[in-house]
Formats: sequence, structure tokens, C-alpha cells
Amino acid sequence: ARTNAQIVEALATLTNIVARDYQPGREDEMRLDRFMKQRPPTFTGGYDPDGAHCNTQTRYLK
Repeated sequence: ARTNAQIVEALATLTNIVARDYQPGREDEMRLDRFMKQRPPTFTGGYDPDGAHCNTQTRYLK
């Protein structure tokens, strides 16, 4: 059986964890962070519409 002191300590720890993770106003930043962790494709070239068309067809014909 747990004592009241142990229960109070566990609830205080849980409250601190939840409060630390809850940061109002930062939802957009947190979503962006999660998105960037997935390593999205990045634009590394210049203007080349013919090359883009060629790469698109090659990708879908495989």
C-alpha cells in the first residue's frame, strides 16, 4: 500500500511533467519542429522547368 506522501509526490511529479510540456502559443513552432525532424525535401536547384518535367516522368514510370 502506498502512503499519502508517496501519492502526493507522484502527483507533483506528474504535474511538473505535464506543465513543462504544455507551452501555450508555441503549437505552430512545435508542429514545424516535428515536420523538420522528418527531413522534408528541400529545393536545391535553380529554374529548370524541362528538367523538373523529366524528373517527374522518370519518377512515376519506375
